[in-house]
Amino acid sequence: MATIKKIEGKTGISYKITVCAGRNQKGKQIRRYMTYTPPPGMRENRAEQEAMLTAARFEESLRQGYQSGSRITFEEYAEQFLRNKLRAGLKRSTYDRYLLLLRRINPAIGYMKLQDIRPQHLNLFYEALAKRDTRLEVVKALPIKDLSALMQEKNIKQEPLARICGIASATIRQARSGKAIQWEKAEAISKALGCPTEELFQKQRNTLPLSAKSVLEHHRLIRTILGQAEKELIVPYNAASKATPPRARRKEVNTFQPEEIVNILSALENEPIKWHCLIHLMIVTGCRRGEICGLKWSQIDMQHGIIHICQTRLSSDCGAYTDTPKTPESQRYIKIPKESIALLKRYAVDQEHGKMCVGDRWEDTGYVFTGEYGRPLHPDSINGWLNHFSQRHGFRHINPHAFRHSMASILINSGADILSVSRRLGHTKASTTLNFYGHVLQQADAQSSECIADVLLRGVKTT
Repeated sequence: MATIKKIEGKTGISYKITVCAGRNQKGKQIRRYMTYTPPPGMRENRAEQEAMLTAARFEESLRQGYQSGSRITFEEYAEQFLRNKLRAGLKRSTYDRYLLLLRRINPAIGYMKLQDIRPQHLNLFYEALAKRDTRLEVVKALPIKDLSALMQEKNIKQEPLARICGIASATIRQARSGKAIQWEKAEAISKALGCPTEELFQKQRNTLPLSAKSVLEHHRLIRTILGQAEKELIVPYNAASKATPPRARRKEVNTFQPEEIVNILSALENEPIKWHCLIHLMIVTGCRRGEICGLKWSQIDMQHGIIHICQTRLSSDCGAYTDTPKTPESQRYIKIPKESIALLKRYAVDQEHGKMCVGDRWEDTGYVFTGEYGRPLHPDSINGWLNHFSQRHGFRHINPHAFRHSMASILINSGADILSVSRRLGHTKASTTLNFYGHVLQQADAQSSECIADVLLRGVKTT
């Protein structure tokens, strides 16, 4: 039977729980201990009830063989968890995202022993995240000088500057147009231009609360980590699975109507052929922007009109890098129309001309879409170019991922089966495609229903 002792300290009330776990070889009792600390603001009678429940769970966990003596903290275990995941092949982009989330999680619960974490602790953390001033990236850099004039004075162009700084060319363009960028990137630009950061930029704070989707990301990581601890019998149950995170509303996917796509394709005719070809491929393939940036000439079968998606370009705080696609299913072959092949051939000729113009400065990386000197494009460059493109031609804001959604919607509305659409998109499961495009399927089903009614019930003749 567990015994509970109330302890009143400087930091508040806690409860010391003692459980007898049998006797050793000399007949001496083996005692196991744990401390339950109620969350701030909990009433005393409720705290006593929770202490009794915790004691009962603690006693039961000892019977079932849990590692009750473990004093490992959440932060220590999370570090161990990430090391194991890296050895198992965790994607670098996912690892970077986990580290960012842990920068908020660890100050809140990192010091706590795994066995002491309760759903109430997590609920309080989620509530705190939804308040103002919880962002890590609170400091942005707003340009206060004409960077274009300074670059001209220093005789340095945008792309070489981006390469020196290790950031996207689109970020330089954004700063030149007077828009705020990340402070770390502003420091890199200032260093490359030989000026103190404070002379070129001023700090701008972002105090908006985190979205429900971002809070939910923190919850999912905590749940995954504690779930692993539960599997290893370090904790008797996963506290996160009993917590109450906020619900994130699923946003309706942003798509373009076919007539909008036609207008965009028409406007691309008057743009540089590199960008014409790149955006054209995004539209007809539904590829992610990183997959298009990671495409190499060796992965294009011009004769049969097939491209092989087998790598992607991703963005990080340290610059862009090449990695394998998101999932094994993302490695796929995509058939493209003859018009796309013809455009690619025209672009290949243009790229060869560009090589001759820069001579020895050209780096033969083999990528299809490159900068002036042959280095692969930074994925963020696509967003920056599309922003200017949409403004020049009076289009509504163009998000690169909207082309992917548009292609899927057009295929579904044209009668393509969901498995074919899922394979073309590189989704792991058809259910993922169904979740994203369920509303489109409903519209297509409504059209099918009307078609059946026309033929069978209304006597409409088909040709």
